[in-house]
Amino acid sequence: MGRTLVELFYDVVSPYSWLGFEVLCRYQHIWNIDLRFRPAFLGGIMQATGNKPPAMLPKRAEYMLKDLERMGKYYQVPVTISASDFQRIFGKSSLGAMRFITAIDMTQPKYLESLSREFWMRFWSQHEDISQMESIVAVARQAGLSSEFTQKLLDMISSPEVKNRLKETTEEAIKYGAFGMPAVVAHFNGKPHLFFGSDRLELLANVIGEKWLGPVPSVPSSKM
Repeated sequence: MGRTLVELFYDVVSPYSWLGFEVLCRYQHIWNIDLRFRPAFLGGIMQATGNKPPAMLPKRAEYMLKDLERMGKYYQVPVTISASDFQRIFGKSSLGAMRFITAIDMTQPKYLESLSREFWMRFWSQHEDISQMESIVAVARQAGLSSEFTQKLLDMISSPEVKNRLKETTEEAIKYGAFGMPAVVAHFNGKPHLFFGSDRLELLANVIGEKWLGPVPSVPSSKM
């Protein structure tokens, strides 16, 4: 049987996307899958589908504070959140960051995993800005990008090619049925299967015929 293509549509403003991202990164060397990262714009998906951030509902915001604390520990991802973070999230846009990530995907995709992780680390673990240019430069430096290459990517952010690529990826996620993030699409038995949320990966495993070993699987050791 051939390898299953699994696409992860994500935005670094989404903490649940970080949880799903890290778990799928762990499983990409265990399951018979080809994992493809698909940076998209959550704001565009929310607007197109009429969805609203869960934190806009006070009771859901209250629940999220507890849920992310528990999920972070269970998934072993250093995501942290406080009530003051909601205002910070609503007041900033991830569009520049996602265009920068899209630019790296178009030029040097080998850096896509580490760069995305550093954006999440800065925003959801260190609680620092990711919307300003100097913040993006700091993330790029942390991910190991040279200053010259970072400047090239910054120059690309406003280009029609990068803008269109991010828009097209976002529209593709919507066509698959996405209404939020993370949106995971598994191409299995000739058709796409959409899974929403970081807590649906066990179900993903069942559908594609793989074994779920928990959020932090141990890599099987080779026999002597």
